[in-house]
Amino acid sequence: MAANKNKLAFLSMPAPASYVAGLGRGASGFTTRSDIGPAREGPSAEAIAEAQARRGEEVDVDPEQFQDPDNEYGLFAGTTYEQDDEEADKIYEAVDQSMDARRRARREARENAELAQHRAERPKIQQQFADLKRGLSVVTDQEWENIPEVGNLTRKKRRKDERTFVVPDSVIVGDRGKTEYESSLDTRQQQSGGFETPADSGAMTNFVEIGQARDKILSLKLDQISGTSATSGSATSVDPKGYLTSLDSVVIKSEAEIGDIKRARMLFDSLVKSNPKHAPGWIAAACLEEHAGRMVAARKLIKAGCEQCPKSEDVWLEAARLHNKDDAKVILANAVQHVGQSVKIWLAAADLEQDVKAKKRVLRKALENIPNSVRLWKETVNLETSPSDARILLSRAVEVIPLSVELWLALARLETPERAKAVLNKARKSVPTSHEIWIAAGRLLEQEATADPDKPVEARNKELDVVDKTIEAGVRELRRHQVLLTRDQWLKEAERCESEASPRTCEAIIKATVAMEVEEEDRLDTWVADAESAETRGMVGTARAILAYALKVFPDKRNLWRKAADLEKVHGTRESLDAVLAQAVHYCPQAEVLWLMSAKEKWLAGDVPAAREVLEKAFVANPESEQIWLAAVKLEAENGELGVARELLVRARTVADTERIWMKSAVFERQQGRYGAALETVSTALSKFPKFAKLYMIQGQIHQLQKNYPAARASYAAGLKACPKETTLWVLASKLEELDEKSIKARAILEKGRLVNPANEILWAEAVGVEERSGGAAQAKAMLSRGLQECPTSGILWSMAIWAEPRPARKSRSVDGLKKSKDNAIVTCTVARLFWAERKIEKARQWFSRSVATEQDRDLGDDWAWWLRFERQHGTPEYVAEVVKQCVAAEPHHGLVWQSVAKDDKNVGKGTKEILELVAEALH
Repeated sequence: MAANKNKLAFLSMPAPASYVAGLGRGASGFTTRSDIGPAREGPSAEAIAEAQARRGEEVDVDPEQFQDPDNEYGLFAGTTYEQDDEEADKIYEAVDQSMDARRRARREARENAELAQHRAERPKIQQQFADLKRGLSVVTDQEWENIPEVGNLTRKKRRKDERTFVVPDSVIVGDRGKTEYESSLDTRQQQSGGFETPADSGAMTNFVEIGQARDKILSLKLDQISGTSATSGSATSVDPKGYLTSLDSVVIKSEAEIGDIKRARMLFDSLVKSNPKHAPGWIAAACLEEHAGRMVAARKLIKAGCEQCPKSEDVWLEAARLHNKDDAKVILANAVQHVGQSVKIWLAAADLEQDVKAKKRVLRKALENIPNSVRLWKETVNLETSPSDARILLSRAVEVIPLSVELWLALARLETPERAKAVLNKARKSVPTSHEIWIAAGRLLEQEATADPDKPVEARNKELDVVDKTIEAGVRELRRHQVLLTRDQWLKEAERCESEASPRTCEAIIKATVAMEVEEEDRLDTWVADAESAETRGMVGTARAILAYALKVFPDKRNLWRKAADLEKVHGTRESLDAVLAQAVHYCPQAEVLWLMSAKEKWLAGDVPAAREVLEKAFVANPESEQIWLAAVKLEAENGELGVARELLVRARTVADTERIWMKSAVFERQQGRYGAALETVSTALSKFPKFAKLYMIQGQIHQLQKNYPAARASYAAGLKACPKETTLWVLASKLEELDEKSIKARAILEKGRLVNPANEILWAEAVGVEERSGGAAQAKAMLSRGLQECPTSGILWSMAIWAEPRPARKSRSVDGLKKSKDNAIVTCTVARLFWAERKIEKARQWFSRSVATEQDRDLGDDWAWWLRFERQHGTPEYVAEVVKQCVAAEPHHGLVWQSVAKDDKNVGKGTKEILELVAEALH
């Protein structure tokens, strides 16, 4: 009992000052005034927070603590949103956008990287099975049919549907009667002698009479329909011959279309009744009835429209269209009584006439009513067959309509040159704002100057200079009359003159207007861009004129001269190219490329002395130019002057003394079979240029030709030590070991080369070739897979990978190769060869063309050789000649087989065509 008292002793104790019943367990009760007294307050927020902290409870978060400032309420809820607030919001928004833009690039890059990593780690099922799906394309029909049907593989017993149904009595009775036989005849059968239908004795059915009766009934029906029967007493417009044919042309409309037509008819009916003077409403209503097949109703409606809207030419024209020709003539005759000033009605009336005289009569009647219509005058003149009659009409036309440029120009074309000048002068005075008249005057002067081929050149040039002055004066007069054509408009006019066989007028327009609206610092770029765009459109004369004007302004720009020379080389003659190059080297004597182009063109033309003369002038202007020295050596060597070429090389080594000249000297001696002199030259050059890799290559190749493999190996080793980044050196060293039957050492050299030059497709391709030549197909395939992992965009490796696959899988492999290599030219050529193997000739030809489409791809000689082999087998001689022509124009220099053939000492001095044929024979 005492223990109970001690346990409840706290009930008699006073409560703490801040005690609230149930607060510790989260309960909230109510407090009355009697509990707290008149002046007692509840615990403050600080006291409650302190008590909760002592008990380890979390502090309640104020729900308004993170209030959205854009949705203000409370203190600012009743304030007005003023302009200052709007400006502040815009400033904050601009700051937010700037901060977001600053971080956007990094954020997007990070998101793209994460997405790519996620897709690489967890690819879609569709991507995983893509190669298998592509493999289905080679499955034959027989293999597809042999695929077993899918059965129940779940190993679960399915419950059979064992429901039963009661069979009706009718089925049972019917099945019972199937097997019964009747052994007696009924009463009717006994009376007819066993037949249910009695037959006449000895009577035969005449089927001919039945057929004639049927034809007679059908003819009677047709006569009744056509109204030819005397007993019918009625006539219709049905054509009996075309009756059955017309049935095929009946358009069966659906219920929806019929309903739409009815609703539209109601709308148009309401429209023409509410506004009968509205011509488009009558036209639309008539067109609706025409569409519905009710031509009579359509003609009635359009007739009512003509009565209600007699001043509308469209209503009359629609009425004429809905009637036949004879009725249309009557309708248009009534139309000109109401709308006599309508050109369209008069032209429609003329079109209805079949006779030319009748057309002329209608048009001249129209000109009496509308003398100021250019279109009527043009139609009238076009009907005239005599130039004199047309000239008389046009003379009258320009008197009536002096502001029509078309009529003035047409009249000038019909006149003689002298009278045409007078006509154009009158036209210029009548229409001073027309640029077409000035251009026509220039073309007339050009035509007059070039009409006589026996005219002296000086006289012709003086007359052509007048064309330039005329166009220049025209541009000046147009500016004075505030006619400002844009620069693009003038260029279009120049192109139009070129297309109409007036090149001098085109050039005059370019001279007078090409500098318009162009800033001084942008002139060169703008003019070059204009010339290139004109060339792409096929306007060579315009491009030539623009470049000629640009060269007058910038005569010292060698790139501009190069563009002009390239233009003449592609589109001009040999004489025009020589003229451009002569001017180019005069204004840019330090431009070695221009000197070399000039000398090469002289040499290709067969004028060797002129080429020597050009090179001599080039020596004077550029005494230390290695390109000019080497060009002179090549010129003499190609023409059999070997001694002169050797002397030139000696002088070049003294004057220019460059690594390339030393290399060419060694190559020249090697080509002549003087291996000792070549090795001596290489040794001297290596003492001067120890970092030039080609010298080591030449030295090693000479030793290799002499079967001195240790010396060649030492040369390549020295070269690899001095130039470890040179890929060709590694390949040559590997081939030397392979030639010496040391394939293991060749592999080691290539492995070392790949370590020094990572991600090098040439070294990987050579390594694959070593494995293939060694007979290890599996090792070659593994090496190829490793190479594609390190060089995923390599065209050479993808081509080898395609051919390494079995024939059914090559097509899918080629698709992967094209995607990964981004349409590499070598892969494209491989795809063409695949089509070639499948006898798809046209597709193969298209893909061969694609393999040499770009300027970079045209430099690969192997692709040209494969195309030539293809055309020799499946093409015509014209196709073969076209391939050879394009290859010679492209002048390729690269390719695995092309370089080995072109640089062979046996093929020195051979042209592109001969090298192409040799490469085509060497390919396999």
